[in-house]
Amino acid sequence: MFDVTAAPFAFPALQQKQVYMDNAGGSQVLGTVVESIRSYLLNTNVQLGATYPISKASTSAYMKGYEAGAKFINAEPEEISIGVSTTQLLHNLSTALKFEPGDELILSKLNHEANTAPWGKNRHAIEADCQMALLSDRTRLVACPHASNITGTISPIREIADAVHAHPRALLCVDGVALAPHRQVDVKALGVDFYVSAPPLLKVKNEKAFSWYKVYGPHLAQLYASTRIHDQIQSLAHFFKATDTLDLKLNLASANYELTQSIPHVVEYFGSNPAATWAAMAAHEERLQEILLAFLTADERITIIGDPSPAQDRRVPVISFIIRGMGSQQLVEAVEARTVYGFRSGHMYSHRLLADVCGLANVEDGVVRVSFLHYNTAEAEVRGLVEVLGQVLGVWPSQSRAMPRMVCLSDVRLY
Repeated sequence: MFDVTAAPFAFPALQQKQVYMDNAGGSQVLGTVVESIRSYLLNTNVQLGATYPISKASTSAYMKGYEAGAKFINAEPEEISIGVSTTQLLHNLSTALKFEPGDELILSKLNHEANTAPWGKNRHAIEADCQMALLSDRTRLVACPHASNITGTISPIREIADAVHAHPRALLCVDGVALAPHRQVDVKALGVDFYVSAPPLLKVKNEKAFSWYKVYGPHLAQLYASTRIHDQIQSLAHFFKATDTLDLKLNLASANYELTQSIPHVVEYFGSNPAATWAAMAAHEERLQEILLAFLTADERITIIGDPSPAQDRRVPVISFIIRGMGSQQLVEAVEARTVYGFRSGHMYSHRLLADVCGLANVEDGVVRVSFLHYNTAEAEVRGLVEVLGQVLGVWPSQSRAMPRMVCLSDVRLY
């Protein structure tokens, strides 16, 4: 049985004074991962593919990283590509994926920019809230988030997938980065074509990418494409390279050796019963967000951008809000002056969401975003945050700045 209370001890960074509440930007790294990278660099840091013993050991460790990454998502090693970031892999994919003249793309304004910019360049793209009424037989791709990295609200992806696939050439690309560190995802059940994320344990149908650094690992991203999709992807590689794997088609060079070989240690963290592990994490995180959301909803000066319910079936603990009469960065700095809590303000690369959907006047100042993971604690950390927020708001002038027009996205759904 996974013990949530013991989780912080698996992460060396959590043993220092800093309290991490900016986890949607990247999780802390497991100690086993850190030690694995150190060992590789000390003992087997050579070029791959040679026949001498150290190179054989290095190559074997590297390939085990691919095997573990593939197994993590119920795929085969030849179906994944590992690269520097999800954004880069999506740019590679958008370049390599075959399109025809007249193809249309529907890009949600709730997207992180990583799932908009690569698709919109030099193509007929319709930016919308993924209204399914826009679908037609000219639709080639729909791109939307599973959960916004601003709102945290979980969208009904299966319903969207069914609507998209009612059109013969339409594909669905879902950004699961904000959701996947918090939930077990079954992409076969979701019925998606592409799934980009920083996920936990995924069973994937067609295609996805994720960033290991959002799931307790190093700065790497991984893209999966089913063999069903491979004939729609052109090779970006040198002419003399083989094209029988996704990595050979999309990766312009080898993935980082020392980071790739550490992936098995991330997979090991979820234990022999990953479903139970994710259930324990979700229950704990629901309690964390319940504490903060209860405080935020009780203050009439605060607007939550997203679903105010703490229910784990409706949202993940990525909580964004604005305060009447106070700038977002002002609040962050006021809390930092009193505590060691670390979170942030801004648009978090969801500029279109805050500008076009929310109508926020100062998008650069944006929102305050607090994001938890299962290694955060309820009493020492989240209740402590609530206490200091109360102190800051208790002394702040309530009418020092006019409130911009704002939409609470508690009921926004992507259909």
